Amino acid sequence: MKNIKQDKELLLDQLKKTPIVQIACEKIGIARPTFYRWKSQDEEFAKLVDEAIDEGRLLVNDLAETNLVNAVKDRNLPAIMYWLKHHHKSYATKVELSGKIKTEHNQLTPEQEEAITKALGLASIIELDQNNN
Repeated sequence: MKNIKQDKELLLDQLKKTPIVQIACEKIGIARPTFYRWKSQDEEFAKLVDEAIDEGRLLVNDLAETNLVNAVKDRNLPAIMYWLKHHHKSYATKVELSGKIKTEHNQLTPEQEEAITKALGLASIIELDQNNN
């Protein structure tokens, strides 16, 4: 019988290298449904899985960025354009908006003013002020 604890540890190590569940499961010989069952039944394992996948993504990001920088060094024009677009504000995508705003100034009816005054609880204050004048 397989040692589940050991398989979970192997799976976590694999996810740190390759943060894709299907590939990690295949590499250690675990079925995906088994992985998801373990994850749903074991909160600590689920937390460790999320951390391992995050660590794996950071590794892949580092590899991708290294390859991008190497492509820039090799004068690969799409790589140069991508780098500048995402790392230099002068080359960033810009959006320009233009238009006109039309406003209409509608007067409130006396009934609307009264409803607003009541809703705000100002009716008694206004009545007092009118009585004092």
